[in-house]
Amino acid sequence: MSLLRQFFGTSSNTWVRALIIFCLAWAFLVYIFVTKLNPPSTEEPDNTSKRINQALQLLEASRQRNQELQEMIDTLLNDDRVDKQSAQRLIQKLEYNIKNPLGIESKQDSPVPFGSPSNEPTLEYELLRRRIQTNIAEIWNFFSNELGKIRKQVDPNMKEDINSVLIMGAEHKRSLLSDMERLHQLDGYEAWRHQEAKDLSDLVQRRLRYLQNPPDCGKAKKLVCKLNKGCGYGCQLHHAVYCFIVAYATERTLILKSKGWRYHKGGWEEVFQPVSDSCLDIGPARANNWPGRPESQVVVLPIIDSLMPRPPYLPLAIPEDISFRLKRLHSEPIVWWVGQFLKYLLRPQKGTQEFLENSMAKLGWKKPIVGVHVRRTDKVGTEAAFHSIDEYMTHVEDYYLTQEINGTSMTRRIFLASDDARVIDEARKKYPQYEIIGDAEVARMAAVSTRYTDTGLNGIILDIHLLSISDYLVCTFSSQVCRVAYEIMQTLYPDAGHRFKSLDDIYYYGGQNQHNRQVVIPHKARNHDELHLKPGDLVGVAGNHWDGFSKGKNTRTNQVGLFPSFKVVDKVETAKLPTYPNV
Repeated sequence: MSLLRQFFGTSSNTWVRALIIFCLAWAFLVYIFVTKLNPPSTEEPDNTSKRINQALQLLEASRQRNQELQEMIDTLLNDDRVDKQSAQRLIQKLEYNIKNPLGIESKQDSPVPFGSPSNEPTLEYELLRRRIQTNIAEIWNFFSNELGKIRKQVDPNMKEDINSVLIMGAEHKRSLLSDMERLHQLDGYEAWRHQEAKDLSDLVQRRLRYLQNPPDCGKAKKLVCKLNKGCGYGCQLHHAVYCFIVAYATERTLILKSKGWRYHKGGWEEVFQPVSDSCLDIGPARANNWPGRPESQVVVLPIIDSLMPRPPYLPLAIPEDISFRLKRLHSEPIVWWVGQFLKYLLRPQKGTQEFLENSMAKLGWKKPIVGVHVRRTDKVGTEAAFHSIDEYMTHVEDYYLTQEINGTSMTRRIFLASDDARVIDEARKKYPQYEIIGDAEVARMAAVSTRYTDTGLNGIILDIHLLSISDYLVCTFSSQVCRVAYEIMQTLYPDAGHRFKSLDDIYYYGGQNQHNRQVVIPHKARNHDELHLKPGDLVGVAGNHWDGFSKGKNTRTNQVGLFPSFKVVDKVETAKLPTYPNV
């Protein structure tokens, strides 16, 4: 207590000093943001004027060239040998360039809002924009945690003052996040983001279809994956994805062995579409265990924990050939990459699709909505800590307050999924102001004793589907169900990397290679719990404490400890994988 008084002075001005510290931090963040986006000009006025004139001349020349090309295509339209639809599309594109030489569109006129797909951001801009968004959350994590600790140590009269600072600070945070989202929408690159996301996804899906449908199944090299790993549904999905990644990397058609599946005895193909249209078994070929030999026609893959040797392309690596595009597009490239395999694997059979649609209608599912997944039963006390429904709802409320920061209002609605039916009843009693969508019967079937049934399977498929298509996700990443929903969510947006709040772990993939982050700001340890960091150091991250600090191991010094989360950036690992030139 004496140390606190030495730092803050008398108790009557504690809140003033805390507020000053808080405001200075926000001011520093805004200053960095503005200076990064608007670097000071060092050009003389005359030089600037010359460059403007040159730009105008280039613009006029561009208009003239577009006019000439349009006249040529008009001529071609009268030629019966020309594909009229293709020529018309070219004309439309040229007309757009003539009318909008700077690529500016109105929101109302644009099929893909905010700009033209031809407007591409730099990698540096996208990384900086996303880093600022992340650091807004991190600075709030730090100050809210530190002020929370101070609040516990001061006299009762001061607690109300600190609470006022925290309330105003939270509003500042929500305002900044809202401004960043608005910037993201209005910076002129949104159309490019949508188009690039579609193009990249289409490319990967074409490669997977090509891999899974070889011209001659009898001669094709194959990789056998047994679905029945001894774990739950989310874990088994991740096992199938791991197998598929290895198949992609080794150019072997994936053979998914699923007959007698613990969730559905008839196998995968009765619930989801087959992983291949033409190649579903190994035939008479002899199977070899991993890694086999280059000439082995069939290789059987073990679970990821038993894989030896371990190849470099396991998660968290992404393909080198699309790495630049993916790092520019997405804040979590590995999550996007895993999501693409789930997109291919989880194509529902007609009966499954009808079940999903009927269930959504019965539940009255609609947007806006936040998906909340509360994992209990066998997870609590073994792999995860207990979290009350109040902890989840705090972040749900914060999400809606952020959406409403400019005075708008919306229906407060959540989809609540759990393996404990009592959670749904508890939430409805405690939060009557929320419209809570959930099925207690599905929750009961998710219990350990009944989850390995057709009804239990339908319930978990429905839960993951509805969580993934929610606007925002609040859950624990220690649960594989939550991580699967987050991975699928990435296939629905150009970048849904920030559409979540995990109450415990950061994202990880079971059996992954080391997750490294690179130091960009030096740090001098203040106590024995913290790490010394130099720019360029690699830190193997173990987790985020959501208080401004993360835990990890400095690979240069081999020390393990805490470090400020904002002083590092993710190091995206890449691996040389086949590029499938025939696709």
